[in-house]
Amino acid sequence: MIGPRFFRSAYRKEPISAFLLVAGSVDTVMGGIGGYGGLAALGLLMVGGAFALRWWQWQRWQKSVAPERLAEYALPPQSSRPLPMLSMAKKQHPPH
Repeated sequence: MIGPRFFRSAYRKEPISAFLLVAGSVDTVMGGIGGYGGLAALGLLMVGGAFALRWWQWQRWQKSVAPERLAEYALPPQSSRPLPMLSMAKKQHPPH
């Protein structure tokens, strides 16, 4: 039950690399079982290409994510003059 859900979510996130991985795996198995070395090699090449594509996309994503910025304060940490207290009293509006 967990396998199909995992593959479905992985395929939705990265459809190109997931397709290359599935097609390469199928080619590798068919070439290995059928005795076709060329098909097995092509499948292994496709699987390697899928992993390389996924790694390249992950590296590009890591570079695009900006590092967290440190908090910037308007006043220095130890200000010589404290800020005024806020009052909760409502202001009196002039009559109309």
